[in-house]
Amino acid sequence: MFNSLSDRLTATFKNLRGKGRLTEADIDGTAREIRRALLDADVAVPVVREFIARVKARALGSEVAEALNPGQQVVKIVNEELVGILGGQTRELQFAKQPPTIIMLAGLQGAGKTTLAGKLAYRLKNQGHTPLLVACDLQRPNAVNQLQVGGRRAGVPVYAPHPGVSSEEETPTGDPVGVARDGVAEAGEKLHDVVIIDTAGRLGVDSELMQQAADIKAAVGAHEVLFVIDAMIGQDAVTTAQAFNEGVDFTGVVLSKLDGDARGGAALSVASVTGKPVMYASTGEGLKDFEVFHPDRMARRILDMGDVLSLIEQAEASWDKAEAAKMAQKFAGREDFTLEDFLAQMQQLKKMGSMKKLLGMMPGAQGMREQLDQFDESSIGRVEAIIYSMTPHERVAPKIINGSRRARIARGSGVHVSEVNQLLERFTQAQKMMKKMAGGGGMPQMPGGGGAPGGGMPGMPGMGAGKGRKKPAKGKGKKKAKSGNPARAAQEAQEAERRKAEAAKKRMDGSSFGAAGDDAFDPAQLNLPKGFEKYLK
Repeated sequence: MFNSLSDRLTATFKNLRGKGRLTEADIDGTAREIRRALLDADVAVPVVREFIARVKARALGSEVAEALNPGQQVVKIVNEELVGILGGQTRELQFAKQPPTIIMLAGLQGAGKTTLAGKLAYRLKNQGHTPLLVACDLQRPNAVNQLQVGGRRAGVPVYAPHPGVSSEEETPTGDPVGVARDGVAEAGEKLHDVVIIDTAGRLGVDSELMQQAADIKAAVGAHEVLFVIDAMIGQDAVTTAQAFNEGVDFTGVVLSKLDGDARGGAALSVASVTGKPVMYASTGEGLKDFEVFHPDRMARRILDMGDVLSLIEQAEASWDKAEAAKMAQKFAGREDFTLEDFLAQMQQLKKMGSMKKLLGMMPGAQGMREQLDQFDESSIGRVEAIIYSMTPHERVAPKIINGSRRARIARGSGVHVSEVNQLLERFTQAQKMMKKMAGGGGMPQMPGGGGAPGGGMPGMPGMGAGKGRKKPAKGKGKKKAKSGNPARAAQEAQEAERRKAEAAKKRMDGSSFGAAGDDAFDPAQLNLPKGFEKYLK
């Protein structure tokens, strides 16, 4: 959503790096570029005007003039002001002292209210609540049916006494206010502690829509009224939000479709214009693609500083603690990292959601945009198929996987032999990294320049190792310096010839695919447990 804005702001701040002192012209130029970036992102003009005025006032003050690094201080000011226009503080639902807590969803038709009702119910259920969905949108075709489907997916009951309409030609006959009132009574009788009311929308703001929403709010005494707005709506976000704020006096905002490719100005305008906080964001189609909106974390994402806290929270919510303890124990005992462990780690990552989204939360992710765009999510499934096609012994002793074994694994998993080769190569890199970390050596340098854009990621399927890295021209790569000692030079030449002969022999006997040829392989070299020899036959 904010890729274009993030790129523009990051490029603007590059011009300030390394400057020991910033002149008024430097600050004016930076403010001008930030203003253009925000306007291009569809942020409301009054919001941009106030934002730039505050940034300039602080940048021209003593906190920048007296800073050791003025450029970084300007970035800090922009970050703090971004947090301010995004709402400042994180706010979640406030539950009623006497259940049930009544939550009403309002917004235009197509904003995603019905889908979001299911996501919110799923989230509350996982937090230990017992929500009830109430279908009060009786005028949009199949809206009631859609809510019932969402309720079944979330495992939450739906109160829907009226079926609503099934086509545009039908005239709505039900009473949404009566359904809402009866739904709250139903929740009280069956001890549901949260009621989520899905209301009707319109293609545009009108008096009938506002009156119906206001009547439902008054009839049920809603504790929270969440205004659902499409994050891709653009400049209309401001006028729509102001109209709903005046009509139903909502308590918070939910941004839907935040995973879209629009410019995202709505997210930066609504909180500032209405004074109501953005509470949640919908980031995809799945029930789990729903998160609390943290203004400080969103500002850091926009400025390409990453969102490590959200990454940690997702890991804690989805990571298997027993599996994590098992891996920690292996680290402590310096045991070998096997393909079984590799598979378990990949499956844990899958539980956290989209890999593109997770990698995009890392600091500096904008610099790896091209690699992230090319990331193949389906490659994780192929990795699982390849490892499942191996024998138990091959997973714990991958050195025995020679050419014939690789061909068998490729046939069993439905992939090309080259994919099996790539997986084993990446696994070897990951194994070396784990050994170094277990030995206290810290994170080893990644191929391609320590994680620089274009550098590879050990063990990460779907991303080429060193993709985008230029190879040295033939004959122009770095060569080992020759020794000035004639005897030493002759010894080095002999050693080079010996290595060359061994490499040629390996290519002939097929051992370049893994271990040496079957005739030359000695199982005793692997220190295998007694009885494992039968797997090598």
